[in-house]
Amino acid sequence: MRTIDDIRVIIYNSGDRDNPIARRFLDLGGRELIECESDESMEEAAESLKKRGVASKEVLFLKPFLGRMYQKCPGSQGMICCNYRLINIGFNCLYNCTYCFLNYYLNSYGIVQFIRPIPSLAELEAELGGEPEKVFRVGTGEFTDSLMLDDISGIGESLIAEAAHYPNLFLEFKTKSDNIRHLLGIREKGNTVLAWTLNTKRNIEQYEAGSATLEDRIRAAAAAAGAGYLTAFHFDPMIEYDGWIPDYCAIIDAFFRAVDPAQVAWISMGCFRYSRGFREIVRDVFPGERLTVAEMFPGQDGKFRYLKSKRISAYRALLRRIREYSDRPFVYLCMEPAGVWDAVFGVEYESSEELERDIGEHMKKLFTGRVVVQNKNENGPVDR
Repeated sequence: MRTIDDIRVIIYNSGDRDNPIARRFLDLGGRELIECESDESMEEAAESLKKRGVASKEVLFLKPFLGRMYQKCPGSQGMICCNYRLINIGFNCLYNCTYCFLNYYLNSYGIVQFIRPIPSLAELEAELGGEPEKVFRVGTGEFTDSLMLDDISGIGESLIAEAAHYPNLFLEFKTKSDNIRHLLGIREKGNTVLAWTLNTKRNIEQYEAGSATLEDRIRAAAAAAGAGYLTAFHFDPMIEYDGWIPDYCAIIDAFFRAVDPAQVAWISMGCFRYSRGFREIVRDVFPGERLTVAEMFPGQDGKFRYLKSKRISAYRALLRRIREYSDRPFVYLCMEPAGVWDAVFGVEYESSEELERDIGEHMKKLFTGRVVVQNKNENGPVDR
């Protein structure tokens, strides 16, 4: 698995030398540090590194975030969306997933870690306090992996401590890593959810270069649950091949053998899809890719997907297997139209707000009000 050790160069602005997040990275040692005086000199440094043959995944930029740190997931036209909230902590990723939309959306050099303002729930606070009966789900993994560098940045611990004061907030850290050891000893966890994107061994080996193995992800999830965290897992993207459905069902078996179903908050499912223009870009980066040669058709939002009947069959099979273990996790689809929801769940959602409401009611009924702390004798978590 790729880690901070794979970063060869760190680029930062001289004015950020004493920023607390930046300082943690700069004090690591063993890396080339390039101090710049402006954005322009940062760009010049990047161009110089490219000419030297330094790979994009080996360069880390420490930068301020100039946009809105908190936002709502934009969803996709004509699709039912869970109305997830997002906190932006960085751009790009250590891992090199063939299917990643960042290949299409960013197509930029280097990995960016935001260092100021320090990520917090400040922009969300008014909403949380103003609607105490509403459940909010907030995550940090939209444009990067939530935990790949978190043991250095310290962002996770800071957000967990802040979020623990809001019983109507579920804070999710979604990852393809096993980088959670630094979070296990946090006493007050609130409703924090440590979540893993899971895929079959075949697909991880072919399409998720640099990420943790399936076994390591599941072991990390078991450790998280053992420390008192809620967990979640995401089958997204599910990628078709001969025997794909039994292989995905086998992951469910492995996960629930390792993790108590009572500590799984939600599970999402979504088949591989891509936007127009993605195929041409991804083939430049991965010339031998086989993802986009599958039979796929444009949907209401213009994204290419497998046939609806094929997606429905896969979702139904996984849902059946999940329900053999538990009806406690909320299971939902990512970026699917109302007709697919109806065919899989027998639920006719007319809007994303209806789905958001149902997830919230489910969470309130089964999960909110938990106060999880670590025993003084460190024998295990107490759920009260």
